[in-house]
Amino acid sequence: MRFPAHFPVRPISAVAVLMVAGLLSACRADRVATTGSTYPIDVRTRHPIVLADSDRTLDVFPTGIGHLDPRQSADLEAFLVEYRRYGRGLITLELPRGVAPALVGPVERTGAAIRRVGGNLGVPPGGWLIGGYPIANPALASPIRLTFQRMQAKVSSKCGLWPRDLGTSDLRADWSNEPHWNLGCSMQSNVASQIADPIDLVRGRPEGRIDTVRRTRDIDDLRNGKDPSTAWRQDGKTNVANEVKN
Repeated sequence: MRFPAHFPVRPISAVAVLMVAGLLSACRADRVATTGSTYPIDVRTRHPIVLADSDRTLDVFPTGIGHLDPRQSADLEAFLVEYRRYGRGLITLELPRGVAPALVGPVERTGAAIRRVGGNLGVPPGGWLIGGYPIANPALASPIRLTFQRMQAKVSSKCGLWPRDLGTSDLRADWSNEPHWNLGCSMQSNVASQIADPIDLVRGRPEGRIDTVRRTRDIDDLRNGKDPSTAWRQDGKTNVANEVKN
């Protein structure tokens, strides 16, 4: 269709263009709207300490004559005492398979010695799960592996994750004044590894036994009309540490 030369042709207004573009963009189904913080600010929320079953392992290296040296005996006893106190299920005892022929006998005798020590410490004969594992290089020292399950305190998240690259400039991240994701993860992991009994995170321990000797002495003082309280004197020559030791 041709318009006469005198027919006015008006350009499409900018407002109409924006309205059409807005309507078209509203039809997209893959748009993502993010509001607020992308991850928790508190380190205890980002990297919480939880209770979970984990493996406790001990490697015992067989000797030439198949006995336990003093160091390995001490390690084994501590390992078995921990199993009796916190262990769940059976103890897995894995013998290396594929060792040199001269080491087959020492490996078997060392495994039997481990079971004897376990029996002396209260591990029943049926408390072992005997197995083996193939070794990759017979020239390297191959240990006897002991494993049991116990509840431990650990960080539920994985340390070393960086959802946001700290080496690039991001105005939204720079202006938010938020800590990066990995901050505090190693600290939480160190705290969890130092917890001897994970139940302490759930509830406090019951009150211990009372001092019977002290209680009897205080009752006698009351019966005799004496003050049972402790008299404390402090002067320039008194050392608190020495008084406590005495």
